[in-house]
Amino acid sequence: MESRYTFGGDEHIFCQLGEEMSLEAFFKSLSMTNAVRESQIKGVTEICAANASYQVKFDPDIIKPQDMLAEIQKLESQADAAENRLDTRIVEIPVLYNDPWTHETLMRFRERHQDPSGTDLDYSARINGYDTVDDFITAHSGSPWFVSMVGFVAGLPFLYQTVERARQIEVPKYLRPRTDTPKQTVGYGGCFSCIYSVRGAGGYQMFGITPMTIFDPQQKTSYLRDFMIYFKPGDLVKFKPITRDQYDTALEEVAANRFEPKVRPVEFSLDEFNKGADAYNAKLEGALND
Repeated sequence: MESRYTFGGDEHIFCQLGEEMSLEAFFKSLSMTNAVRESQIKGVTEICAANASYQVKFDPDIIKPQDMLAEIQKLESQADAAENRLDTRIVEIPVLYNDPWTHETLMRFRERHQDPSGTDLDYSARINGYDTVDDFITAHSGSPWFVSMVGFVAGLPFLYQTVERARQIEVPKYLRPRTDTPKQTVGYGGCFSCIYSVRGAGGYQMFGITPMTIFDPQQKTSYLRDFMIYFKPGDLVKFKPITRDQYDTALEEVAANRFEPKVRPVEFSLDEFNKGADAYNAKLEGALND
């Protein structure tokens, strides 16, 4: 995996780590952004990790662009290629799949979809080879997902599935974007799932909705009082299918500040994962029940 560096004006350096998304590229992005942060290079003002890339913003009055590039390349040459472990957390996210709100929305925009005759779940199940929507939901919620980046709109996590590449779900975005998407919709586009942090336009397929607030600029939500955005790159997410009654109860708890996300600390080893994804995922999910 060869890094490709480009300058963005005179105050950004962008590094692409691979032509396609992979856990290896994601781990290298996290490793490099952590290394830049810990090295405390004078002039660095912002560091942004992404799916298979990262970007560093710096003050050119303090450090010249070529000198900044040299510092980053030096860190990369010193990086331990075998460092594929990550201390992180796994979070259980309740999801009401096939909910009435995303269903109403997707039906309003069928003319923008590849298959106007069905629903987003129908289409996604069919093109991924699943016999039923229930089977597809089981696959979507059956393994953890890495938060590979947060952005596009404030607080929106991009989620990458921790299964072998041959089993990864892939679904194209709408042919034309919608002008509406309910807040906290669980969506899918390309190889990424996501959770829409705010209501607005969108092009990802819509599978369900979570009662859990993930972005609160007023920081009134109990678990968002320290920071308005819930997710950060490196988090692991486990979706949990819930019923309408469970959704309504959780929504009331969030509004009353009684809801607490189910979170456990875990260590993720990419090397151990590559030896057997299913067994390793079961170990991760078991941490949620400890």
